[in-house]
Amino acid sequence: MTMIQATRIGTLTGYFGLWLLIPVWYIWLTESQLPLGIILGFLLVPLLFPLYGLLRNNTYTYAWSTFLSLLYFAHGVSEAWTIPQDRLYAGLEIFLSVLWFVSAMYYVKLTSNRI
Repeated sequence: MTMIQATRIGTLTGYFGLWLLIPVWYIWLTESQLPLGIILGFLLVPLLFPLYGLLRNNTYTYAWSTFLSLLYFAHGVSEAWTIPQDRLYAGLEIFLSVLWFVSAMYYVKLTSNRI
């Protein structure tokens, strides 16, 4: 396996891991004060934007999707800080968003044509 393949797998693992974690977390594992539709709308809809480019190995999409991963990192940190019983899920969200961020950055570095 090449480094490019490894970084692509890492990026997609972090990305799709968030796709799985967020609905499971908010539908089955925790009780929220806000309506479920609002929570899932604000957390899942932004994940739709980079889907096509990530699946097509578009380097530009990998680059700008790192900014989106930082939103999920911030969400995980805020959830871990404010809701003690959700720290495990928030920690997993932090891990997946950092995996997405680091892997996507290395993917861009390895595949970009600029010096």
